Amino acid sequence: MWGMGKKKHNDKGMGSTPATLQLERAGVTFKLYEYDHSNDHMDEGYGVEAAEKLGLNPKQVFKTLMADTGKERVIGVVPVSGHMDLKALAAAVGAKKAAMADPKVAMRESGYVVGGISPLGQRTRHKTVLDESALQFDEILVSGGKRGLSVGVNPHDLVAVLSATTAPIGTW
Repeated sequence: MWGMGKKKHNDKGMGSTPATLQLERAGVTFKLYEYDHSNDHMDEGYGVEAAEKLGLNPKQVFKTLMADTGKERVIGVVPVSGHMDLKALAAAVGAKKAAMADPKVAMRESGYVVGGISPLGQRTRHKTVLDESALQFDEILVSGGKRGLSVGVNPHDLVAVLSATTAPIGTW
């Protein structure tokens, strides 16, 4: 872990991403968590790697996924220890169905690479749904906008900054 929120990261270093800049502009306190990302064993996913390398509860580390409802793309934020329930996500945004968005579309619209997609600071704004399990924690981690960088933030602050909703969209 390094760095605290409300700090300006004007040096364009590890902490300066669109995600951290959005939190700074909103005046939200956050922490930066850095770890050495490895491509060697990505079978379980980037978020699981982050939880393991940071020594954190995987239910407290969240991944950002983009889905397509047929009318719009939406963002689901769920614990890395589980999966996103696409039917529940669709219901949460008033859609009939949802399918995972193509990774190329997710990268283009978010402005981030797969494994570093943050719900914060995305190039194109989308409806966002945070799994309600996040609300049991004082701090959750989401991608900081690049592989090897996570942002620790209060889930209520995350909901406020993103104008997100919460719903039971994660499965275990």
